[in-house]
Amino acid sequence: MTESRPGNDSPRESPSPGEPVSPSLLLPVKEPAAPIVPPEARVAGSEKKRRLVRAASVPTRPGCVLAVGGGKGGIGKSLIAANLGIELARRGKRVVLIDADLGGANLHTCLGVQPPKVTLSDFIDRKVGKLNQVVVPAGLPNLGLVSGALDSLDVANPRHGEKVKLLRNLRALPVDFVLLDLGAGTSYNVLDFFLTADHGILVLVPEPTSVENGYRFIKAAFFRRLAAIQAVYGIEDLVTEAMSRRQENGIKTPYEVIAAVHERDPAAGENLEREMGRFRPGLIVNQARSDTDREVGNAVVAAWHKYFGLEMDYLGAIGYDDEVWKAVRKRRPVLLESPGSETAVAMARIADRLLQLDGTSGPAQAVR
Repeated sequence: MTESRPGNDSPRESPSPGEPVSPSLLLPVKEPAAPIVPPEARVAGSEKKRRLVRAASVPTRPGCVLAVGGGKGGIGKSLIAANLGIELARRGKRVVLIDADLGGANLHTCLGVQPPKVTLSDFIDRKVGKLNQVVVPAGLPNLGLVSGALDSLDVANPRHGEKVKLLRNLRALPVDFVLLDLGAGTSYNVLDFFLTADHGILVLVPEPTSVENGYRFIKAAFFRRLAAIQAVYGIEDLVTEAMSRRQENGIKTPYEVIAAVHERDPAAGENLEREMGRFRPGLIVNQARSDTDREVGNAVVAAWHKYFGLEMDYLGAIGYDDEVWKAVRKRRPVLLESPGSETAVAMARIADRLLQLDGTSGPAQAVR
């Protein structure tokens, strides 16, 4: 897995990103609902921005979008995405895996298939009109793959309009689950893919550097979503004022920023609280070697709730398992190579948890 390159594509601790935000694309809905479109009088900015808001306000999709991301490479995101897709497909769910690690695609290797002849670049370059035209079989019934293998550097850095097109087309795939394997880091492309999902899943390993990078990732996603919400509801000035007066008002956490907006404008604050409350990431701790390692997940969930005032679902821990690297060397998914392994059992439990969350609401219980 390759790390995202630093540069102008990295977000600041601010709800005003450098790249345009397509607001409603980052505000997915779970049930059919009226599009989120602000009154024309409250839509600030250029005509281009107004067009993006209207284009992004589309009805809900037939399937559920999952996105697997993390703050650094080498933590097992692609292996988890591949095997989670396999687990869901074996349960009769129609699944498409999309290698969204633009510029470092290797999901086909995790699945044990050859690099496909058609890839994501064929869709982005308009060689085909629909995303489902680049879906290829992934070696298992009900499982398809959109590969990024052999894609050019242009595909690794899609233009804003190309990204909007791709994000919208995810919803048009006639499947039960679309599962995105994201690149590492906090580029705007990665964050937007993570935020467009119904369930964004953060992966980390129980090491200080990974936990720190995971925190940076989820914090960046928080502020990227905040930027989308303030654009939709036209509350940029309120949020900017709250951010600029943090020291004066004793504001120390992002949650307190939201509270400050609510104090100034209760209606705007309620909209902000509701939309931010829908940002509920999942968490997987990978390569756990002890009960202490597994408890890292509960500690991260508690810290997230305390500092950001939001819920996070601990989907489970996957123990360190020699069967995994043995399967990787054979270019075989561990669920197919060692279906009775500890990793296979853990993936089944995580799939159970995701299916439960996709059909229920309310606070999740801590996972031991």
